[in-house]
Amino acid sequence: MKLINHSTTDQLIEWVRRMLGGTPAHVQSAALPWRMGSKGPEVLLVTSRQTGRWILPKGWPEPHETLPASAAREAFEEAGIRGHVSDTPIGTYFYGKASPSGLVRRCEVHVFLLETVESEKRWPEKHQRNRRWLSPSEAAKRIAEPALAEMITDLNVNPRESAA
Repeated sequence: MKLINHSTTDQLIEWVRRMLGGTPAHVQSAALPWRMGSKGPEVLLVTSRQTGRWILPKGWPEPHETLPASAAREAFEEAGIRGHVSDTPIGTYFYGKASPSGLVRRCEVHVFLLETVESEKRWPEKHQRNRRWLSPSEAAKRIAEPALAEMITDLNVNPRESAA
């Protein structure tokens, strides 16, 4: 039994911030790439460019781009994968993105499952990042954001069911 739902807690904190006059969080999209391995589902993580932390491919949507399309584009640019992206997010999480000036922007990340069907040997950010396929439990251990780790851990035996 879970005692804390980090995603709900983060959303409540964001709601209180907004009610007290805080500025809205900046919206990003993330892909949660998965594939079915011999021992069950596997999740793909990439390293961040600045710190080398393990993260999901994520970023800012382009003008007139839907969040699912943005997540799919980021998955290719950062991890060299293509696949079928879900139309609806499986959840959201919040984090603080530091700028070069030291200012921290609060970001709200919408996470979309991406069933991987193609993995390229070359991609735009190949020389800036590492990528690794892991079991959901191992991937969750490497993620710093509790709400995101919870989403990864909660993937069903068949992640297609999580997207439904």
